[in-house]
Amino acid sequence: MLPAQHRMTRSTEFGATVSKGTRAAQPDVVVYRLRSDQTADPGPRVGLIVSKAVGNAVQRHRVSRRLRHAALAVLEDLDPSDRVVIRALPRSRDAVTPRLEQELRTALERIRQRTGAPS
Repeated sequence: MLPAQHRMTRSTEFGATVSKGTRAAQPDVVVYRLRSDQTADPGPRVGLIVSKAVGNAVQRHRVSRRLRHAALAVLEDLDPSDRVVIRALPRSRDAVTPRLEQELRTALERIRQRTGAPS
């Protein structure tokens, strides 16, 4: 389970990250990352977007659990000021957790290369 301090819950955070953040697409997910300029951040925050295009409620919930698990695995690689939104694509309903984690790591690495950020 993703700790509460690392969960993105406000729609304004989601909106800012998606609209102003750097995007990297993978076959099963699209990842957006934005560096926050707030200095009192408790750590990186991660949000999930799993739309009805992914499948029915059971499938969406399964994908959400897998993505949360993958996000937890990469949490220590993120900077405390990072805001990350993971958008699940319809193909993600058939993806296993290790594949989602690998795609998340690949997407974050591509974003790092584009922005020139050290971490």
